[in-house]
Amino acid sequence: MLNIQAIQNALRKFEIDGWLLYDFRGTNPLARRVLGLSDDSVGSRRWFYCIPARGEPHKLVHRIETTALRALPGSASVYLKWQELEAGVERLVQGMNLVAMEYSPNNANPYVSRVDAGTVELVRRFGCEVVSSGNLVQQFEAVWDDHQWQMHLEASEHTNAAFARTWSLIANRIRSGDRVTEYMVQQDIMQHFAEQGMTTYHPPIIGVGPHSGDPHFEPDPNNDTEMREGDFVLVDLWAKMDRPRGVYSDLTRVGYIGAVVPQQYEAIFQVVASARDAGIAIVKESFAAGEPLQGWQVDKATRDVIEAAGYGEFFIHRTGHSIGQETHGNGANMDNLEMRDERLVLPGTCFSIEPGVYLPEFGVRSEVNVFVDHDGNVHVTGGDLQQAVTPIMADY
Repeated sequence: MLNIQAIQNALRKFEIDGWLLYDFRGTNPLARRVLGLSDDSVGSRRWFYCIPARGEPHKLVHRIETTALRALPGSASVYLKWQELEAGVERLVQGMNLVAMEYSPNNANPYVSRVDAGTVELVRRFGCEVVSSGNLVQQFEAVWDDHQWQMHLEASEHTNAAFARTWSLIANRIRSGDRVTEYMVQQDIMQHFAEQGMTTYHPPIIGVGPHSGDPHFEPDPNNDTEMREGDFVLVDLWAKMDRPRGVYSDLTRVGYIGAVVPQQYEAIFQVVASARDAGIAIVKESFAAGEPLQGWQVDKATRDVIEAAGYGEFFIHRTGHSIGQETHGNGANMDNLEMRDERLVLPGTCFSIEPGVYLPEFGVRSEVNVFVDHDGNVHVTGGDLQQAVTPIMADY
């Protein structure tokens, strides 16, 4: 349910005069989700909804779609001609200096940039400075409530259990001389999710040897590798409870099909694990001290460790992503590589920390989920942190 007072409190906190939400044929899903509009109510004409830092919200809708925003509070103006639309937008932002929109300067943050340049130009024409609504979006779209937090914990329990099931499957089939492949393991994990009442948008990553060095490798029946003793294995899996407003758990671990892990694998894992732990540490330290923390700072903390170890060129993705009802949510990402994410890490949000080192022969990633609760306490979910490469034939 849309909480206008909470939005206005946030606008005043961020010292923004108003939030101008805009959509045309579903091009701005962030605005629709913030306002609680259903996916099946997308119209064919432009609408605007302006929430000032103080006072009543106002709507601007087309004459043949006057009910487009009827469920939302505030008065409505109706336009037909393009001249009336422009005059209506001018009235919406009258007296405002800073106006938030789903915009990112230089498109530095494409997750937020949902409003086209021409619409931003129109608003600027009326004397307003358009600023990014990135922190507002995550405040009202990426922040979890207690029920979602509990569903995440439940999902984490099941995703964590999937690793033991996977290692056991590999070990048992290798011992019995039966064939086991990446795709077979992937499908067994999908069966596990189904048995636990979970859903996911895409099957997990199972990578053996060089395939583990491809961060987005996708096994399928036509691109499948048989596992054998002596192989290195990476498993990256994500799923959520199949319930309304369920949120994801997203974890990665690595194993070795043998009783003793060779030093070449363990040495790289320890670099990655140290980077992971540095990322967790900066989050805990920042919130314990009451200091603001931006996504790029977490990425820098992990990346510095890997670069100091001499593997910086092999860490080829950001440290982490927002987690929500989608695996890649709409909150701050832990990113100072693909973009400098200056959005704040907010209480009530969850994100991954998943540094990696990807060599031609094999790749190592260690992924955990971090949730900052509404009191600023930092929780790392998904079971105990992996401290070493799992020797599959010794432990299972």
